Formats: sequence, C-alpha cells, structure tokens
Amino acid sequence: MTGAQGFFSSRWVQRPDHVAELEPAGLPTGFRAAGVACGIKDSGARDLALLVSDSPDTSSAARFTRSGTLAAPVLLTIDRANVQGLRVIVVNSGNANAATGLPGLEHAAEMQSLAAAAAGAPQDRAAVASTGVVGVPLPIAAVRAGIEAARSELRPDGNVDFAEAIRSTDAFAKHARLEVALPGGTVHLTAQAKGAGMISPDFATLLCFVQSDAALSPQTCDLLLRVTVKRSFERVTVDGQLSPSDTVILQCSGRSGVRVEPETEDELRFGEALDVLLRQLALMVIRDGEGARRVGRVLARGGDPQAVERVARAVANSQLVKTALYGGDPNWGRIAQAVGMAMPGTAPLAFEIAIEGVQVCERGAYVPHAAEALKAAVNRPEVEYEIGLPGEGAETEVYFSDLGHEYVTINADYTT
Repeated sequence: MTGAQGFFSSRWVQRPDHVAELEPAGLPTGFRAAGVACGIKDSGARDLALLVSDSPDTSSAARFTRSGTLAAPVLLTIDRANVQGLRVIVVNSGNANAATGLPGLEHAAEMQSLAAAAAGAPQDRAAVASTGVVGVPLPIAAVRAGIEAARSELRPDGNVDFAEAIRSTDAFAKHARLEVALPGGTVHLTAQAKGAGMISPDFATLLCFVQSDAALSPQTCDLLLRVTVKRSFERVTVDGQLSPSDTVILQCSGRSGVRVEPETEDELRFGEALDVLLRQLALMVIRDGEGARRVGRVLARGGDPQAVERVARAVANSQLVKTALYGGDPNWGRIAQAVGMAMPGTAPLAFEIAIEGVQVCERGAYVPHAAEALKAAVNRPEVEYEIGLPGEGAETEVYFSDLGHEYVTINADYTT
C-alpha cells in the first residue's frame, strides 16, 4: 500500500496540499522504536515491539475497545497508566492476553514495568497492548527476553520494524510518515497500525499508534484523536466482530518547537493531517480484510439520523452484500434486502439505490440501467453504494471489505 501508488491510494481520501508523504523509515524528533522476534509466533517473525519518546513533556491521548470483555493490557493501561502523558508503548503480537484472568493482568503489569525501565521512564507513562489469539496464556518469559532485545535496538528509524512486529493475520504492514506544513512551522506525523479481521464499526478491531513532534496539550490531543477516530476507525467493518484489544494512541513529543494551540489555524491543519492519516490507515485495514479483493463504501442519506446509521451498517455488514462484492456481482437485490432488514415495517419503504453512480432502484422498484457498464464498475478495487431513504438532512458512511473463501480458511485454521 506504500509502493508506487503512495500511501494515499484511495479515491475516498484526498491528501491536503499542506501534507506531504515522506519515505517510510524515520520517526518524528524525540522518538525511537524497535521490533524484534522473541518466539511468541511459531513462524519466527517479529512479535515484540517497543516505542519510546525521549521527551519528558510528551503529551498523549488514547481510545480503547468498547467490548465488555476487555483484554488484560487494555484494563492495565486504563487503570494504571497516565494516558495523557504516555512516553512508552510495548506491544506483542501472536497472543492477545485476553480472557486470561489474574495471570494475564500480572503479565500485562510486568510488561508495563519492564518497558518503562527499558526506556528510563516512570511506570505509569507506559502503555501495553497485545494482539493475537484469545484465551491462551501469554508466554511471559519470551516477552521478557523480547523487551530486553528491543531495548538494545531502539533507533530513530525503527518504525518500520515496529509496524512489522505488531502484525497478526495482516497480509502487509501498515505505516506512514508525513510532513505537515503549519502556519507556525513544519511538523511530522508517523503511524503504525495492524488489523485485518475481527473488525467492527463499533470501533474497529485494531492497534494504531501515532507519533508527532508537534507540541499539543493533552486536551488538544484528546479532542483531535476523538474526532478523527470517529471519522476513520469507527466507520469501517470487515466482519462485524468486536475485539477485546482495540487501542489507538496519539503521542506528541513537542521536539519540533511548533506549538499547536486550540482554535487556531495550526490546530485546524494538524487535525486535517491526522484525519486523512487515520482514514487512509482505516481503509488499509479493511483492504487487508483477510483475503479481501475489494473495498465498498456505503453512503446513506435520509431524514432520520438513526435510520440512516442502521441502514448503512446493515448493508456494510451483510454477508450477502459482501460476497456479491467479492465476486464482482452487481446484485442490488442483496442491498435492498439489507435495507429492509434494518427498516422493518408493514408499509412499503420508498428507498433508492445507486451503485457507482448508476441508479438501479427508485422508490423501492427496479430502474432500467446499463447492466454491462454496472458489472464493469463493481469489478473495480473500490465500489460505492448510495442509499436514499425518505427525508433529508442526515448522512453517514461506512466502509467495508468483501467476504471470500480466504477469510474462512484463515479463521478456520487460526489456532491449528
């Protein structure tokens, strides 16, 4: 995704003029990272990642899963970390440390302590994250060795190794490095994300870590992260499943000397850069989609905001719609079925459907259209579906992956 096309590869995410892509390797000033193999994964791939801000004044913000079965690292970070001033992030892949009881909490606490010590930071300035299989004890001895190995490999260009080490079923690493021109000066943004399956629109199942050398207050960090997560990771779905491990963290070292004050042009432009960064990462997550071929976008409009939201999510999570997208099949009846499921009632519903701008349904009935042109359109890598409900004033979007044979294969063999 960061090859010839560049990072901003989706037509649905437009790079602002004040944002430029940089070569992937390299972190904003004040950050170091590493990714190592410590033996959690049988494959021998990287599976332990460490990221450190050397600035004592680092500010941060975080968002976590809404699952009722929180993984031990999420519980630990919420309860025992200063999420407004995180300097250290330690992540393991291959094991989620979820549904592991008291031993899991003890292992998460040890990870936090070891990572903080490795970075020379207070323990409450360290966050912990884990991803992988649920319900299996974390091999803490391997993790101990991995943190020690990562400590010795921390470097300013370690973000690519970090991104590799947090992968689970991901087909490719997801990372970006941007330069952002603000009225007050130039700052940088980098990010690493993982996610491919167990992705739900009620906060996407993923890990995502964002770093900047801009100086932001914790309150500004929190505001911007909250708004941009709502427009990115909360608008995507692969399979409608919610993970116990979702974590998104924004860290700002302040080392650029450029301060982003509230309600200024600097804040607006920095927020725009963070927004497109997270939106493109979210699209990369669903494009990965455990065997996915295509990405769909549902754009729903109408007069009732709740109905518009229900319909958009019903279409995006419909297995029938998703398998049709996988096969490049312009079967709009699948979409009509999902709309009806979200809007039950006895009276006929006057709704509209357009696929890639081709009107196929009006007031709930078939509209003659160029079938061959439509079939060609739905074989593209990105396909847009527009749903019109009665009334006006409300609009929402949800992005989704298709559903094919590989998804079943990956998840049927996940622990065997």
